[in-house]
Amino acid sequence: MIDWRHWHNEPYLVGGLVLLGWLYAILAGPLRARLAPGAPFPRGQAAQFYTALVIFYLAVGSPLDQIGERFLFSVHMLQHQLLIYGAAIFFLRGLPVWMVDPVLDRNGWRGPLRLLFNPLIAGLLYTLIISLWHAPWAYDWALQNKTVHVIEHLMFFGAGLLYWWPMLSPSRAFPPLPYGARMIYLFGVLIAMTPVFAYITFSQDILYPTYEYAPRLISDFTAAEDQLLAGVSMKLVGLSVALAAFGVCFFKWAGAADKKKTGQ
Repeated sequence: MIDWRHWHNEPYLVGGLVLLGWLYAILAGPLRARLAPGAPFPRGQAAQFYTALVIFYLAVGSPLDQIGERFLFSVHMLQHQLLIYGAAIFFLRGLPVWMVDPVLDRNGWRGPLRLLFNPLIAGLLYTLIISLWHAPWAYDWALQNKTVHVIEHLMFFGAGLLYWWPMLSPSRAFPPLPYGARMIYLFGVLIAMTPVFAYITFSQDILYPTYEYAPRLISDFTAAEDQLLAGVSMKLVGLSVALAAFGVCFFKWAGAADKKKTGQ
């Protein structure tokens, strides 16, 4: 059964997160005077960046991974939500513009990145990545193969970064959308994600054999109920986060309009 003391400590996971944290500390500390002369240490953003790393580790390195990989589809869905709505959001919010633009705003990169960060492309790629990984053959392949599972989680995190970039971009070279456009973008992605939600939630069959034949951690909680919970949580969490972001955009948009009127 579950070993609650089992936390992943693979070098590529722990080492990768430590490397990211170390690079951030070097850039925000000793190299800050060269990258952004006179800029103060970004305490708030640093806290959010390191929060993103902690959330990422909790999602894929804690016992949640064992439960989601071997027993419960709904817990595996929670892992993905932590990567997309937790780690990705805090990661972007933790990056100062002076740390991002020297890397992104380079000759030869601007055209491809402008295309990648276009909201239509970003939203489409996010939808395709999430949807295709939920195809039964792909999802169960990831559950059976550790390397594929790692790739799946990295792609979910990358898809989350793409999804949130048009709203939370830390770059002046590739800035976020205006508030009104952000609301349209959020609504569009919600609509685009409806088919995969409906596919999981309303399927009459158990989609993933791993969960159909997994030992039941809760005796009365069937594989069908687990799948239903996973599908409903996928939609409700996504909808809740999108509505919260929609509300923030609306009030900031209204506030900006009021300030403009007052200024006139």
